[in-house]
Amino acid sequence: MPSKLPLDTLIGLAKDNTEEAARQLGRLHAARNDAERQLAMLQDYRQDYLQRLQHAMVSGMSAADCHNYQRFIGTLDDAIGQQNAVLTQAEDHLAKGKLRWQEEKRKLNSFDALAQRAANVEARAEARREQRANDEYSARLVRGHAGMH
Repeated sequence: MPSKLPLDTLIGLAKDNTEEAARQLGRLHAARNDAERQLAMLQDYRQDYLQRLQHAMVSGMSAADCHNYQRFIGTLDDAIGQQNAVLTQAEDHLAKGKLRWQEEKRKLNSFDALAQRAANVEARAEARREQRANDEYSARLVRGHAGMH
């Protein structure tokens, strides 16, 4: 029984690591979704602002107002570029988090398989001990009956 203790400890640690990797994966997934939502919001805002510019140009606008619109759209384009980089980084972190979780899960499954094999070996050994004890008991009974006759 003492030989199982280190394996039980390893299984406990592997479960803890797998659970932490799963929690981290959830956080990374949420961060990626947030980055994606922010990018979509910036793109929608840019599209809306372009439509306003087009409407203002049709209605007539000053050169200064046109320049301000264009400058602001340029600022939005910069923000969209930065948010694309944030999204790319979040997707990279998410992919690495998935790999970490898969690795931790694989380790846990390996330790579980070892524990199951150890339990099977112990169960077979216990069955053999019981069989031997039954055989010895039966042999004593037979000797006892043989000696009585």
